[in-house]
Amino acid sequence: MGCMTSQATLHRMVMPGHTCPYGLKAKHLLKHRGFVVDDRWLETRAATDAFKAEHSVQTTPQTFIDGVRIGGYDDLRRHFGLTVADPDAVSYRPVIALFAMTALMALAASHAAFGDALTIRAAEWFISFSMIVLALLKLQDLGKFATMFLNYDLLARRWVPYASIYPFAEGLAGVLMTAHALPWLSIPVALFIGGIGAASVFKAVYIDKRELKCACVGGDSNVPLGFVSLTENLMMIGMAVWMIFKPMGIGH
Repeated sequence: MGCMTSQATLHRMVMPGHTCPYGLKAKHLLKHRGFVVDDRWLETRAATDAFKAEHSVQTTPQTFIDGVRIGGYDDLRRHFGLTVADPDAVSYRPVIALFAMTALMALAASHAAFGDALTIRAAEWFISFSMIVLALLKLQDLGKFATMFLNYDLLARRWVPYASIYPFAEGLAGVLMTAHALPWLSIPVALFIGGIGAASVFKAVYIDKRELKCACVGGDSNVPLGFVSLTENLMMIGMAVWMIFKPMGIGH
């Protein structure tokens, strides 16, 4: 006798202008779990609304196993004992991914320029690339960043426009430091914003004991304010100090 194959019925939106991504993910998960999927498409808005009304559900896709409704994609993951991401949960993943990629970029650039990945210039580029990418993330939604930044930055709370200026200043300093250009501008900018930022984070977190979200990776961040933001600012200060006292003639 052969083994019985488990079957599931999946109702998902597949319309000319829209294919539900969660429906695709649910289908993939079911197949990965060994199910034969009866894939039923909801091809019009009317069909989708009728299906929702019939089963008293608010969303699609909907999965049925052995005639029992399991629910949407997150419900299906829970059914299989898998974790479901909490959009409000604290996470350091964005920061880890950012620094990992900027480190790899710096190593790759150093290898391309000097034939050696492990150089002093690679360490410099890691910091300057990180500054540029952090500024980019803030600039994706400047308004949201500024709102979050105003929760704790000492200068921004006294002069609100500084919250919108900060990402541009960080990005400019990062670009100039990458190019080793105009140190008379990049060094004071990095020292200024890094110094105020470090003092602001230290006061908010370690003196006032406030629990805030960090604006360092943009206004939608769930990264807690503290070590990460303090590190960002100390990196800028350290880079500026290094460029002031860097021994002449050291290129890589």
